[in-house]
Amino acid sequence: MSLCTYCRLAIRQAARHPQARPCAAAALSTKASPHDMLSEPTWSVRSLRGPSTPSPEQQPITPPQLHHLLRLAALPQPASADEEAAMITTLQNQLQFVRAVQRVDTAGVEPLSAIRDETDEAVRANTVGLEDLREVLNREARVGHYKRPRRVKEKVEAEAEQWDALSTASRKAGKYFVVESRTKENGGS
Repeated sequence: MSLCTYCRLAIRQAARHPQARPCAAAALSTKASPHDMLSEPTWSVRSLRGPSTPSPEQQPITPPQLHHLLRLAALPQPASADEEAAMITTLQNQLQFVRAVQRVDTAGVEPLSAIRDETDEAVRANTVGLEDLREVLNREARVGHYKRPRRVKEKVEAEAEQWDALSTASRKAGKYFVVESRTKENGGS
């Protein structure tokens, strides 16, 4: 079993700083398998959110700043002081999370250009070539002076086209279902 580049990088970083991640360092023993290393989380969202009160290096968000941000985002202003306090707390938690993500060491990590497999083998598998289209191109006819390709229409006889949709109808009128409705005179609503 081989590890991806990002897992190898995370393991190397954990090995360089064992005091920062005690569970990752414990998982790096020579007899540990990748499954053992990845089975225990080394962080949690709660640890990224941090304390509910801002630390001294962080400036607390003031109500005027909150009102200004809400105005810039075209969002409604808080209706009460409790709602305002809840919004400030939520915003501080979100900023704490962003700061924790920004502290991640990304040195040596290539930027993600797309969320897909970009290996040479995957690119070859996903590339459409002339041989892949040969069957479709053979079903075209050249028409007119400029020999423009036109798709030859084929009659497809499918079992679904033979199905009689009206076979279960209790009453029919030609090729339509008949649905009886009650009128007010007949006791209907």
